[in-house]
Amino acid sequence: MRRFRPYYDRTIRSSDITDEAIYLSRRQLLGVGAAVGLSSMLPRGANAEQMLRPLKYVNASESGWDKDVDDQLTPYADVTSYNNFYEFGMDKSAPAKYAHQMTIDPWSIEVSGIERGDQTIPLESVLEQMTLEERIYRLRCVEAWSMVIPWVGFPLADLVAWLRPNNKAKYVVFETLHRPKEMRGTRSFSSVIDWPYREALRLDEAMNPLAFIAVGLYGKSLPNQNGAPLRLVVPWKYGFKSIKSIARIGFVESQPATSWQQIAPHEYGFFANVNPSVDHPRWSQRFERRLPSSLFSPNRIPTQLFNGYADQVSGLYKGMDLALNY
Repeated sequence: MRRFRPYYDRTIRSSDITDEAIYLSRRQLLGVGAAVGLSSMLPRGANAEQMLRPLKYVNASESGWDKDVDDQLTPYADVTSYNNFYEFGMDKSAPAKYAHQMTIDPWSIEVSGIERGDQTIPLESVLEQMTLEERIYRLRCVEAWSMVIPWVGFPLADLVAWLRPNNKAKYVVFETLHRPKEMRGTRSFSSVIDWPYREALRLDEAMNPLAFIAVGLYGKSLPNQNGAPLRLVVPWKYGFKSIKSIARIGFVESQPATSWQQIAPHEYGFFANVNPSVDHPRWSQRFERRLPSSLFSPNRIPTQLFNGYADQVSGLYKGMDLALNY
């Protein structure tokens, strides 16, 4: 089994997990049971027996990513029903209603800027090379709501190393699937996004051990509304950086324009690091609403710098003015 890097979140205790029956039962059935559960994350056309031979799995308690956590996990129902995925509509409930119309089998990723030349790589070829892990991360939306989610996936650094970007690469760019017939939000006349949705990271950010590619959550394959079949998770940044349903990855030399940065650069910067001292022009970022919440129980908590991951990522921005480089 691959040795896990010594970076982990020391602020979330697995003993505080919510009573999610599916998740708890999966944790009790690791081993053979894990292999069965993970088979659902593979494309349906793949030969499960052949695919699972090289597929390895490390759960959060083994890897250290759920140690000492004070936050309670957001229930599965909230994680999968309250989403921003504008390709399916602007309402939080729209992705859960309409994302099933997106075809995710088969799935491949167009890759450019790598040593061996531009390629289209089937998802199953990627999964064959990766060790799946479970990581519990906070997710902080720029809209000032937040969740705590047990993701299943693999380090982005492992994917970058396997793809081998060319020696000029300084940034990695991601694009979401763009299929208007299946994504009703992209057909809306009121949409302000120039599709496909685009996000990017500096290469050193992508190589940070916290950066993660998720293929599942709560021990199950990703629902379409959460970004199936694979999405980025960058827990120290606002949620819009964690791009969903990745269809293209490119390595480039110059800082690329990203979707929200193009739409409103005074509101959404390239870095989008969680920072309670830098307000959004239309609201404060000092506090957040941790889901589940309600009018009479708002569950309002203080926001932490870098979403609580400063020890692991602050060095990436040494010498930078975080108010200007927001």
